[in-house]
Amino acid sequence: MASLQVLTKNFSGWVFFCCCCCLPLLLTSPLPLKGAGLASTAHHACRLRKVNFQQPYIRNRTYTLAKMARVSDEDTDNRLIGQQIYVNVKESNRCYMMKRIVEIVVKDVLLTEAKDQYPYVEEVAQFLASLTSELSRCKFSGHREHVEKNLEEMKSKMKQLGENGKTKAIGELDLLFDYLENACTDARRREGTRRKT
Repeated sequence: MASLQVLTKNFSGWVFFCCCCCLPLLLTSPLPLKGAGLASTAHHACRLRKVNFQQPYIRNRTYTLAKMARVSDEDTDNRLIGQQIYVNVKESNRCYMMKRIVEIVVKDVLLTEAKDQYPYVEEVAQFLASLTSELSRCKFSGHREHVEKNLEEMKSKMKQLGENGKTKAIGELDLLFDYLENACTDARRREGTRRKT
């Protein structure tokens, strides 16, 4: 009976302590900023696993296909994939930019008559499409007019080159592969950390 009274006394004391001390702390502690979690989610949505690019089979297929197409490329002055695609595009939006470029190359180049002209086209197209599917929740942040402008310039250049534009796009699949890997994985961040140590 005595132990029950002690327990009751202790319990009511504990409740009193929680109400007087803990509740005010909970009520005055700052809440996370509205949208802070969304930004973090968007950032993670623009990330691919490094392992996607470490498969020798698909890397070899992609590079071989690019090498074969370059033999037929009659225009050595122009380039579709290069640093010009990032002009005025923040680094945080580069993965989104590459996602859009890959979608264009798959739809307007690889899934056209090109799949009958070169080997491995369908395999490479499936691989790239699977990566853009993984990036489906990757969104752009800020003003997107620079991205749209750069994409239009790339598409316009490809169109001006006519049939050779598609050949050039296939010939640059190795660059596309590398740019996508650099923009959408944490490879550079880890490399930077290694250099500092």
